[in-house]
Amino acid sequence: MRRQRRLALGVLLAAAGLAVAAFPFRATWWGGFLLAVAEAGVVGGVADWFAVTAIFRRPLGLPIPHTALIPANWEGLAERVGAMVGGRVLTPRYVVQEIERVDVADLLARGAERVSQADLETATRAVASWAAEQLTPGTASELVARLRALLTAQPVAPTLAAALRIARDNGWDGRLVQAVVLGLADALERPDVRATVAEVIDELLTRYRAGMGVYPRLWIGLAELLGVLDRERIVAALHSGLREVAKNPDHPLRARASEIVAELETRLTTDTALAARVEAAKNELLATPAVVALLDDLAASLRRTLLADLAAPRSEAAAWIAERLERARQALVTDAALRVQIGDWLKARVSELVLRHHGRIAEFIANGVRALGPEGVVRLIEEHAGDDLQFIRVNGTVVGGLAGGAIYGVHLLVGLL
Repeated sequence: MRRQRRLALGVLLAAAGLAVAAFPFRATWWGGFLLAVAEAGVVGGVADWFAVTAIFRRPLGLPIPHTALIPANWEGLAERVGAMVGGRVLTPRYVVQEIERVDVADLLARGAERVSQADLETATRAVASWAAEQLTPGTASELVARLRALLTAQPVAPTLAAALRIARDNGWDGRLVQAVVLGLADALERPDVRATVAEVIDELLTRYRAGMGVYPRLWIGLAELLGVLDRERIVAALHSGLREVAKNPDHPLRARASEIVAELETRLTTDTALAARVEAAKNELLATPAVVALLDDLAASLRRTLLADLAAPRSEAAAWIAERLERARQALVTDAALRVQIGDWLKARVSELVLRHHGRIAEFIANGVRALGPEGVVRLIEEHAGDDLQFIRVNGTVVGGLAGGAIYGVHLLVGLL
């Protein structure tokens, strides 16, 4: 821009020099013609210099009205630029059309091909390390508190019903029952657990016998004496029954468990009294000091475990996440239909966001211009349009000289006539 300014100033000075050189010969026709051309060029150059300078600042620092237009009206200019770009250039229809033209499926394929599993693991470790470092004990406690508040405000019955429905649709309820039954059966093989269960059975039998009459107690005592009613046999029978339930998918108890899950799902959505009791139990549980302390300890323990795992040469968490990301990457590379489906979904969501928040585009652009400030706006326009504005000065000098020469030629022609 400085070079263009020097060019414009040079043309103006050349016109002034021509005027000085032609002044002694102004009495001749050719001297008068050159003088008219030079004088008109100087007038045109000075006028355009004033006009160009007045856009950005006050010419010669003089407080002339209607100068320094951009600094004086930069906030209104920001609003007009935002309204023009948001309302007339980036219209909703145009933006949506441009989004539809983007081949997201091809971008996903090329991006998935360029990324390797090692890159995924490195990125996962970096992101997880940063997140674990940012998650201080205070932050973890605050997140747990917010999670408790969110759980308290969110009705649990519909969520629980939806979870049960998803579990039933995917067959997870049967797997869960099998896992629980197997866990109980395995636990009963431990001597300490068998002893605890036997003590519970003794206590139950004692309470049951205490509430019965003389003859029933007599028969129960006789059964115990003969070894028919023995706690070890009861524990063994319980263990054998659990093993049988775990092995047989068609066992009546497993079928009954599935029926109970289905009934519970229906009752959670239809029985208001049950939903209220579940909600009250949830709130009471979340407000229990022991649960609060347990959640805080759990968050702190998870943070320590994650930091220790990420510090190890081979992070199990990072490898686990990277392995699943690698599966997703392979699916994107090999499954064209999946890429198209994801691309259509992304474009639909982006189009929805554009249509929903299009009114903020003008405000966003206007705020961006305001953030530059008056000096920044002046500098931005000068950087992008300064050369053309300096050529206006050059053209003003040249066109002014031509106009002066034309007028002087008319003057000579009239004199000859």
